[in-house]
Amino acid sequence: MTKLKVHTPDSAELEGDLASLRGDCARMVPHWAAPERTAARPVSPSLIHGVSVPSSSARLLDAMSEYGD
Repeated sequence: MTKLKVHTPDSAELEGDLASLRGDCARMVPHWAAPERTAARPVSPSLIHGVSVPSSSARLLDAMSEYGD
C-alpha cells in the first residue's frame, strides 16, 4: 500500500480575522466580473413539461409536515 503525504497547514496559516478576510476580498474585486442584471420574466405554465419525481421522493415529501405546524 502506498502511504500518501498530506500537507496540513500550520495554525498560523488558518488564523485570521474578519478584517483580513475583507481586505483579501477587496484586493480581488478588480478580478471579478459581475454579469449584467437582467429582469426575470415569468414562464408560461404551458412551457413547463417533462418534470418527473420518483415515487419514493414524492412519498418522502408528502410525509413531511407543513412549515409552521
